[in-house]
Amino acid sequence: MAVITVEPENEHITARTVYCVGRNYADHAREMGAEVPSEPVVFIKPATAVINGEAPIVLPTFSNDIHYEIELVALVDEVPKNISIEAADRYIIAYGVGLDLTARDIQSVAKKKGLPWATAKGFDGAAPVSRFKKKESGLINTTTTLRLTINNQVRQQDCIGNMIFSIPAIIAHLTKYFSLRRGDLIFTGTPEGVGQLQPGDSVKAEIVNIVSFSTRVQKL
Repeated sequence: MAVITVEPENEHITARTVYCVGRNYADHAREMGAEVPSEPVVFIKPATAVINGEAPIVLPTFSNDIHYEIELVALVDEVPKNISIEAADRYIIAYGVGLDLTARDIQSVAKKKGLPWATAKGFDGAAPVSRFKKKESGLINTTTTLRLTINNQVRQQDCIGNMIFSIPAIIAHLTKYFSLRRGDLIFTGTPEGVGQLQPGDSVKAEIVNIVSFSTRVQKL
């Protein structure tokens, strides 16, 4: 399993389940031809999807259309069931940036057939993440900006104040259904501008002025 490094103490925490929220930016929902949701749309990646963001992104052989989706990621401690939005923030350990890699061709076929699309989202290496920055007062606010640059061109950029559901709201929602454990990761949704990765691409994902990682894309 991947180990998450939390700065500044360089604490190491084993990554566990990855909870992801889809369509959490209205512009992204529209670009995907989907309705803006009235409650968080949740799917799960296994811990085996998590890799160090500095490692190469290796395009799998089973897909011809791997897409990037930059997201702010919250690392959480063990969380009680059915907590309130007001209580949720205290269980966040740290923040990082990640990519929700998606086999769009596989996902599209599954959606058309009304089938699950876990293989399109949960394959090995489908959740590259940065080192994490320990939560402190004022570290994250509504002006905090996500930015994804590919080959020195900005492909995705937005501030988290444009999320439909806040991070505490997401955590509170998850605790209705799941027992969150120390080391669980919460991917909080991607802005508009998703697209296909190509072999040789140079990628930089960042929460501006907080954390980042840079990597390259290669074929298996």
